[in-house]
Amino acid sequence: MNSFDVSMLLSGQYHDWLVSGFVLSIKLALTTLVIALPLALLVAVLRLAPLAVLRGVGLVFVEAIRNVPLLAHMLFWYFGAPEVLPESIKAWLYERNVEAASAVIALVLYTAAYMSEDIRSGIRSIPKEQMEASRALGFSFLASMRRVILPQALRLTVPPLISQTLSLWKNTSIAMVIGVAELMYQAQQVESASFRGFESFAFATGAYLTISLAITGAAAWYHHHHPVRSA
Repeated sequence: MNSFDVSMLLSGQYHDWLVSGFVLSIKLALTTLVIALPLALLVAVLRLAPLAVLRGVGLVFVEAIRNVPLLAHMLFWYFGAPEVLPESIKAWLYERNVEAASAVIALVLYTAAYMSEDIRSGIRSIPKEQMEASRALGFSFLASMRRVILPQALRLTVPPLISQTLSLWKNTSIAMVIGVAELMYQAQQVESASFRGFESFAFATGAYLTISLAITGAAAWYHHHHPVRSA
């Protein structure tokens, strides 16, 4: 029976592979979060816009994204979407890290769809009289949202958005199916090259657990210092 070889996790080529995958997973999560949050905010506002056509656009986006598995999104943006692009653009993409770009697009759309519903719920929790009062004072719909509604709603939606961030962190592992050299991909590479599956996947499990616990701790800290008070 082979003993646990901790040395391969502390130095050497396999250590470098695993660490590079861990770093790339963090980069995927952070890049996605930075892009997905503004997009989610936009979609949430569209869902509540006074014009039916704008509400329809927001609804179609949310339903089309949320009702398709993330794996299907990954495969579509990597294998399907580039095929409809002009050859020059497709060649330019494949000369670069098209795998990571496809993963970010899929993760951004998927995460934004879920976050937008959390933000919309926060907006809807604000008494409608506040919107009516701001409109009566001459503010437009967007100005009312920006100056009155969103500052209150976003504070309420921080806990569920942190929860979505936790889901995003774990969802980055699905990028391995399109060849993104993130943590799970590198753990599998190490296992294939060294036949030390326990060590490689123990490293991956520990890394995911560490970041997940950090995100959970941030949620607990926020809830403790900024409790949601009932109206």
